[in-house]
Amino acid sequence: MLDAAFFDQVFWGNTVKAYCLFGAILFFGIILKRIISKLLSKLLFMLFKNFSQQSHDDAFVALLIKPISLLIQLTTMYLAINQLKHPLEVAIFHYRKLVGKVKIAVPVSLGDCIDRIFLFLIILSIFWIILRIIDFISHVLLFKASLTSNKSDDQLVPFLKELFKTLVIFIGFFTLLGFVFEVNVLTLITGLGIGGIAIALAAKESLENLIGSFTIFLDKPFVVGDLVKVDGVEGTVEKVGFRSTRIRTSERTMATIPNRGMIDGVLENLSLRNSRKVSFIIGLTYETTSESLRKIITEIESYINNHNGTSDDGNASFKSFGDSGLNIEVNYFVTVLTYSDFLKIRQEINLVIMDIVINNKSDFAYPTQRLISDRPIAPEVEKEVGNDAVD
Repeated sequence: MLDAAFFDQVFWGNTVKAYCLFGAILFFGIILKRIISKLLSKLLFMLFKNFSQQSHDDAFVALLIKPISLLIQLTTMYLAINQLKHPLEVAIFHYRKLVGKVKIAVPVSLGDCIDRIFLFLIILSIFWIILRIIDFISHVLLFKASLTSNKSDDQLVPFLKELFKTLVIFIGFFTLLGFVFEVNVLTLITGLGIGGIAIALAAKESLENLIGSFTIFLDKPFVVGDLVKVDGVEGTVEKVGFRSTRIRTSERTMATIPNRGMIDGVLENLSLRNSRKVSFIIGLTYETTSESLRKIITEIESYINNHNGTSDDGNASFKSFGDSGLNIEVNYFVTVLTYSDFLKIRQEINLVIMDIVINNKSDFAYPTQRLISDRPIAPEVEKEVGNDAVD
């Protein structure tokens, strides 16, 4: 058996006992890291079990296992390295620190630098865990929001998620400044008084977009899933963020519009309409008699108003004498909002209009020109004109 004298032997400034503790801590930390991280994740989930009201433990563990594993690994390495004393206590440089009115030289050892690095990483891992908990809470809230018919909560949850994550990152930044770099955070914030004005002016557009996002949530001109049209962009709202709103266009591209533009511009919420308007002009040949024209107009208007997919205020009227034909204007509203059904109804009505025109011994006009002359045309000229017409 090894006696105590063996462990008290010193090699490179550290005892054998210190090296053994260093290796043991690293070994058990690496071996037990994943087991402990899963156990801690499940223990943390117990705090949110009543909140979730569903079996979301797998999602919770999946979100937290990496940051908790990193925290355990960093803590293990920190405890292991601190078992070694030499050469960590050797000063590698000095810096001057103001104490009262006197500046003194403060030595900084390699161990101090390692301590600050580990402290920095440990604080980062802790705030990473907090951010993942926010992700889990938003995951549960989104699940609950999907069970309701109201779309406002589907839009509000991602926004609040980004808001709280931004606040946590902001707090984490000042925590790092205070604990790792020993910056007086209160003095720093106070000193940003004049500088804050300059920053606010520089970030004027970003602040306007942030205010625009709050306006969208308060005024609710649209919610996620609505079909909107703004500044010539038409599509479905997918997400409302701090700075911008993302819209999936009909071409399946993603359009990003600043929130300021969403509230300052002319916004059409197409999802709130109660019908789709169809308006067009058809031209009939000048050979159409007035009696046939009246019958065509009456039959078109009657068919549209009696159709199950349209409102009863459709109309057809003789609009004008065109260059190539008699123009009839047709207007009606389709009450079916689904786009595919709208296309089918419009196609059905168009085909019936074609049948009405043909059944009333008329035809559709197209651009033509007629040459009228009171003098006979020589045969060779008539032949030449005919060949040009063919060409």
